[in-house]
Amino acid sequence: LTRRATPTPTPAAIDHAIIAMGAEALGAMQVLLDSTVEYTRTREQFGQPIGKFQALQHRMADMYLKVEETRSLLYNAVIRMDEGSPETPLACAALKVKLAEAGKFVSQQAVQLHGGIGMTNELAVGHHFKRLLLLSKLYGDEDYHLQRYMALRATR
Repeated sequence: LTRRATPTPTPAAIDHAIIAMGAEALGAMQVLLDSTVEYTRTREQFGQPIGKFQALQHRMADMYLKVEETRSLLYNAVIRMDEGSPETPLACAALKVKLAEAGKFVSQQAVQLHGGIGMTNELAVGHHFKRLLLLSKLYGDEDYHLQRYMALRATR
């Protein structure tokens, strides 16, 4: 038996993968946001839905902002790639950094706002939490892509 070397993916292939991961992560974050908002409308504490508590509304508003930031960076990366822009690697590095940061924030808030049930197999919250954690590490973590972004930015 001969052993063949595993090919190393090209930077362009990794950028394509980052865009695909960004789309998956955005979908997971949107599901987490939607399910959290719905849950806080139905879960009652002190005789009223917990979604009426201002502190929880602020946390969900912050989740919304992270989802929209990710969406904007995903659109930017897709447009740059579609145009064949030399800015594509920069846009993909920025997307990967945001994917990691926003994915962690949104998933942690969803788990917290769902309470103990958030990590059980009864809800998809725990699954999305774990998937977002995995996506944040694939093809380089947040620190790697932040360094990549800064290096690319310095050459412009």
